[in-house]
Amino acid sequence: MQNKIDRITDILRRDDGISGAMHYTEQISWILFLKFLDDYEEELKIEAMLNDKSYQSILDEKFRWQVWAAPKKDGKLDVKNALSGSDLLDFVNKELFVYLKNFKNNENFKSIEYKIGGIFEFIDNRIANGHTLREVINIIDELSFNKESDVFALGEIYEKLLKDMGSDGGNSGEFYTPRPLIKTMVEVINPKAKERIYDPSCGSCGFLVESFFHILYKDRAKREKANLSVEELEFLKNDALFGKEKTPLSYAMGVMNMILHEISSPNIIKTNTLSKKITDISEDEKYEVILANPPFGGKEKEQIQENFPVKSNATELLFLQHILKSLKNNGRCAIVVPEGVLFQNSNAFVSVKRDLLDDFNLECVLSLPSGVFLPYSAVKTNVLFFSKGLRSIIDEKTKDVYYYELIPPYKLTKNKPLEYTHFDEFLKCYKDRKITANSYLVSLEELKNRNYDLSAKNPNVKEEKSLREVEEILEELKQNQDKAKELFAGILKTIK
Repeated sequence: MQNKIDRITDILRRDDGISGAMHYTEQISWILFLKFLDDYEEELKIEAMLNDKSYQSILDEKFRWQVWAAPKKDGKLDVKNALSGSDLLDFVNKELFVYLKNFKNNENFKSIEYKIGGIFEFIDNRIANGHTLREVINIIDELSFNKESDVFALGEIYEKLLKDMGSDGGNSGEFYTPRPLIKTMVEVINPKAKERIYDPSCGSCGFLVESFFHILYKDRAKREKANLSVEELEFLKNDALFGKEKTPLSYAMGVMNMILHEISSPNIIKTNTLSKKITDISEDEKYEVILANPPFGGKEKEQIQENFPVKSNATELLFLQHILKSLKNNGRCAIVVPEGVLFQNSNAFVSVKRDLLDDFNLECVLSLPSGVFLPYSAVKTNVLFFSKGLRSIIDEKTKDVYYYELIPPYKLTKNKPLEYTHFDEFLKCYKDRKITANSYLVSLEELKNRNYDLSAKNPNVKEEKSLREVEEILEELKQNQDKAKELFAGILKTIK
């Protein structure tokens, strides 16, 4: 399956309408989705027939994959009736996409029809050459998603496409949080069956998909499923996973990512999370688990800031307030924040950090190395793990915060990214709050006395003078040499 996707990306790179990984991932996505939907419908038809029931297709016959994309004759592509070139482009652009976009008018939020409308509302066909589109369709038609193993493989491939999209840098980085980091955060928070899980800036829904598999599988590598009841499984697929996303394309890719991972009814809303007054957040809008990597470095206008008790144009501070308000009693949260959140001492930052330390249980600060989000962002980040109303990890007597510095064996770059194995020691040490060369404890009292400065230096590391770069030393030697020549020339002049 991966070889076919690689062939498609090579084909699309030659098309005039495609520019970069974001475009070819977007285009592969909608075609893959329609093929997946066709196979999904075939399964539903068979299931209905076995139960002696009739089945109402989601799509009208004219717009079904087997009719417009890959009509068959004797089991092979019916070349005579398969559209290509300008005929194919006209049908896709003027009929198919118009039809699919109209699904957004469906009022049943939980229905697959509503989700289809949500996807195609923000995606258009960018493939400029109808013959190129025909090539891509023919390759994707060879894929089958009738078996669970096929769908599992599709999910893995889609993750790789999203990763390539994120690695492309620029604006496409918003779609992708490194999966090793997501997997680690989910593992620490440990979402359970019947818990509601929320990501207020869900992007491509990596946290929600990983949480789904964390609960669904006892051993994901071996595809050994957990012993969930029918009720628990239904809750997981329909009522456990919630997200909000502001950016149209991110929203579409996120919904598609969840559906392609067998989550047929994702509760994802396209909205600016920060546009809701946090005083209006009801108990129904609070969650047992929150996992997030909200946007940082952005600026929000005054109208949005009015929704928060602590006003700031820093998006990271507004999201943190929203998350604190959205966490249920006995809930758990892991959130990625830029390093500045730890040490910023303005009134706004201190006020929100005071709420965090006084009203919640800050259990761990995981310091991530530079380069985790390259090439999208070079900002150094941390993960805050905290809970509300329980102290499952913090020692009640000392109330210490566990700090851990993640130090990979090499400098992270675009071509040498973060790996899941880099978290091995952290995951072994976290629960027991084990002190190592990379970890230490800081008392809550000390953090409060420092005016809620959450940054801390590792006491296990001796202060070392930083060595200068070779280029810097050579440049200084050159300057000294030039200066010596000048002085020597001056001395010669006085002698003469």
